[in-house]
Amino acid sequence: MISILVRRILSLIITLLIVSLVIFTVMDLLPGDPAAIMLGTSASPETLAALRTQLGLDQPLPVRYLAWLAGVFRGDLGQSYTYGVPVAGLIAERLSVTLPLALMAIVISVLIAVPLGVQAARRHNGVFDLVAGLFSYVSIAVPAFWVGLLLIIFFSTMLGWMPAGGFPGWDAGLLAGLQALLMPAVALALPQAGVLTRVARAAVLDVMNEDFVRTARAKGLSDGVAVWRHAVPNALVPVVTMLGLQFTFLIAGAVLVENVFNLPGLGRLAYQALSQRDIVVMQDVVLFFSGLVILMNFLVDLAYLAIDPRLRANAQ
Repeated sequence: MISILVRRILSLIITLLIVSLVIFTVMDLLPGDPAAIMLGTSASPETLAALRTQLGLDQPLPVRYLAWLAGVFRGDLGQSYTYGVPVAGLIAERLSVTLPLALMAIVISVLIAVPLGVQAARRHNGVFDLVAGLFSYVSIAVPAFWVGLLLIIFFSTMLGWMPAGGFPGWDAGLLAGLQALLMPAVALALPQAGVLTRVARAAVLDVMNEDFVRTARAKGLSDGVAVWRHAVPNALVPVVTMLGLQFTFLIAGAVLVENVFNLPGLGRLAYQALSQRDIVVMQDVVLFFSGLVILMNFLVDLAYLAIDPRLRANAQ
């Protein structure tokens, strides 16, 4: 088990290094001069050259990449061109909105999809299965930002039950913060719940035909108890896989939803950095998103090994 863990960690580190090089190179190829954007079109060439030297933009690409990478390892992500503050502080501040939003969305997705998928598998080809399939197809087809707009129109504009957007900050209280994130979390969760419903249904259907489930029923267990106690735990591997992928999709999907609801999260920060050509913030946020994807894949691999002992034996 230790050797498996070491190999996974080494693979994670190598992947992160490759991704960081790709991100830095792509960001460097984007059109536009950050110094010119900061100073405006009326700046003299001498002033532009001085600022480029101050920002280190006059250095060769390998030198700038190694300096940036060394800063990342030290926890120094550089200074934002636009805000003039450390990027690490900006990311930490915005993460306090995006991370709870993604966690709320994944919880809502699981609470909707797993019971729906399990019951659809139990009532295979029945009315409930058809309704669950219709929900799955519709929720997958509808974009999250459009769901967010519908929620704002109905619950905020028409009924006045929920705030239309903005975030009061966690200092205003836990309830106020969760209330501000509820509609964005639902908007993010519904498309993912549709996907997870199909995965849970298919996984449970496969396991329900196994001998141990039939044996459990033959021993007198009801169909519901046999499915939830024996079939569902053995169908967790594809569900866990999809949950890991969905978490990263939710973080990335927050770019649009946070702009719809005017939330000061990482997605909105990435959008603002792109529009303002703030390369330092852009590359650090993209690296954070990429690192999160890689880390989630790593955790999913570990979850596989914990759930299924056969995978541990095959990985030796």
